[in-house]
Amino acid sequence: MTTRLRTAHTADLTSAELGAVRALLDDAFEGNFSDEDWDHGLGGIHALVRDERGLAAHGSVIQRRVLHRGRSLRVGYVEAVGVRADVRRTGLGARVMAELERVVDGAYGLGALSASDEGVALYAARGWQRWPGRICALGPDGVVRLPDEEGSTFVRPVATGLDPAHELVFDWRDGEVL
Repeated sequence: MTTRLRTAHTADLTSAELGAVRALLDDAFEGNFSDEDWDHGLGGIHALVRDERGLAAHGSVIQRRVLHRGRSLRVGYVEAVGVRADVRRTGLGARVMAELERVVDGAYGLGALSASDEGVALYAARGWQRWPGRICALGPDGVVRLPDEEGSTFVRPVATGLDPAHELVFDWRDGEVL
């Protein structure tokens, strides 16, 4: 089966392409992909893999801010990674991630993502590291600890200086913060 990879900013995707991405993600997450999840994956760079049947895999990387050790870091945050059910475990997820990692490594000081149970093996095999420290968000009322995100947050440090003794404080957003 022949596949083609395309990388594009959200602004360069047509409404039909965005509709195909949303449908793929709704299917891949078995209906557990909210409007907020969808919004979180927009506004950045998308990696799309197509085959003869249409869209087969997708992921995006968007910019976020993280406070760490008194610094505000520009983070490439991986979102909305999904593969069509009939082509899972064929390397398309790794192909999407390789392209997103190229973007993260070239444009950001840090990569981050929140892994589902199903995604942990893919990310760990690619060198993403589980963040062993605290995870927080800077919310409307100040810093809020997110203990449910601890253990599922992975980082890809491009620059040095991360210290798990100090928390990662992510920017706030609607829905699930991470």
